[in-house]
Amino acid sequence: MQKISFWRYSTVNRQTLFSALACALLVFSMGCGSTNNLQSITLSVSNTDANAGTGFVLNPGLPVQMYTWGNYSSGKQKLLYGNNLAYQIASTPFGFAETGTFGDPNATPPQTVQLSADGQLTPITPPACSYVDVATTGTSPAFQTTGWYIVTATYLGHTTPPGAVYMATEGLPATATNPTGECGPQPTS
Repeated sequence: MQKISFWRYSTVNRQTLFSALACALLVFSMGCGSTNNLQSITLSVSNTDANAGTGFVLNPGLPVQMYTWGNYSSGKQKLLYGNNLAYQIASTPFGFAETGTFGDPNATPPQTVQLSADGQLTPITPPACSYVDVATTGTSPAFQTTGWYIVTATYLGHTTPPGAVYMATEGLPATATNPTGECGPQPTS
């Protein structure tokens, strides 16, 4: 029977132990064995809150920025930007404009709303209002939407659920509940 020296046996164990520790360190340095993959993306009206909403209201002369957030397998959310991010707006609006007319935002030149490559929505002439005042009493309007444009973003093969662009660039007829004839929620400054 051949004898194996204690030191040789110990050396093999040390090499095995060193290899195992190196592998464990590599796994932990990569996030405890889990990956941090992009799972989905979402639109938001906010660059600080991914869950702030996906309804973009355009008022006269006020561009609105869309923001895209990445949702990762680690549970973290990250604001996305760069060449891999693309925004789209549907050519045909959903519903109808209460006043004015909806036009094709992808026409040349765009009609009613223009979408830039970086996700900025700019209202353009002709103006439109995609809200109706449904209040029946009081002197404050209660707005309900009648139509909107559908927007999405894509990033590295992922597409957001649709967001909506509401037009509030033309006034509504003045009524008892809307004496100034405003259209939709007004911007806060």
